[in-house]
Amino acid sequence: MSGVTPIMSRPIVTLTQHIHEQQRRFPVATGDLSWLLSGVALATRIIESYVRRAGIAEVLGEVGTDNVQGERVQKLDLLANETILRCLGYREIVGILVSEEDEEPTLVMQPSDGGKYIVLFDPLDGSSNIDVNVSIGTIFSILRCDENDQGPDSAVRNCLQPGVRQVAAGYVVYGSSTVMAYTTGEGVHMFTLEPSIGAFVLQSENVRMPESGKTYSVNEAYRDSFSRGVQDYLAWTKTKEAGGYGSRYIGSLVADFHRTLLKGGVFLYPATAKNPSGKLRLLYEANPIAFLAEQAGGVATDFSGRIMEKKPDSLHVRTPLLIGSKNEVERVMEFVGRE
Repeated sequence: MSGVTPIMSRPIVTLTQHIHEQQRRFPVATGDLSWLLSGVALATRIIESYVRRAGIAEVLGEVGTDNVQGERVQKLDLLANETILRCLGYREIVGILVSEEDEEPTLVMQPSDGGKYIVLFDPLDGSSNIDVNVSIGTIFSILRCDENDQGPDSAVRNCLQPGVRQVAAGYVVYGSSTVMAYTTGEGVHMFTLEPSIGAFVLQSENVRMPESGKTYSVNEAYRDSFSRGVQDYLAWTKTKEAGGYGSRYIGSLVADFHRTLLKGGVFLYPATAKNPSGKLRLLYEANPIAFLAEQAGGVATDFSGRIMEKKPDSLHVRTPLLIGSKNEVERVMEFVGRE
């Protein structure tokens, strides 16, 4: 039929519908997780509206302070952080909210009173790219609270779980279109925000990362401070033997991983002389992205072991990260193993 837009030429499945359909496969599902994920979707739709109007809504630039990470805080960082806290803070199943921007977790409700879940999030990943209109995003990770632990500092202890205990994780990338990818341990599913109806619409189910891909993503400005193995790998990619590798680096983890997930390849953020423990945050960035990668058939490591098995010792602990296609990660580790 002429005049029909592409979105209307196929069945529309929204994020909420998709989550409900997934839950129907598990008779014991309570629906709590769908209620929580709908809150994440609402928050990111609001953030997307800020991002789209950033240049005319006077929300560009810094606020003049540093966050707990020692990074300059952008106006959009604050808006995104406050938006997620507002959208999730009133959902009765949320026990603890933990933001990369805040020093301490926010206790919303005790587990014994119904606060079942912990939501950890990076409200605006890649925020240094805001002013130059490069893709940025939101990353989130969901854990279960231990209802038996309500003593002093229980909120922090509840958050310090390894990534293997995540019940859901995902990201939203604000780019040429706004895309959400999420997993609950049953594959990775991807949605695109359809502005005409204000909802995330199913783009593809059970996304699989290619096992190989001749693209590597790393900030080579720090190459001289990488380990010898990583330097040797980067040198190899430029040889005739490698067969034509290309470099693609955006500087927003969400955007770099999104490309790697769809096209294959490898993303590296090794330890450096300046950051010997790595730069990326384990709880807000590495763990949720690793969960997605593994669910899509990829691999995530800290150059020595599986990322999701690392036991965090603090809320803002950092880690090196090597993530991507199975064959490409193995290739990098071959060089690292020769050190």
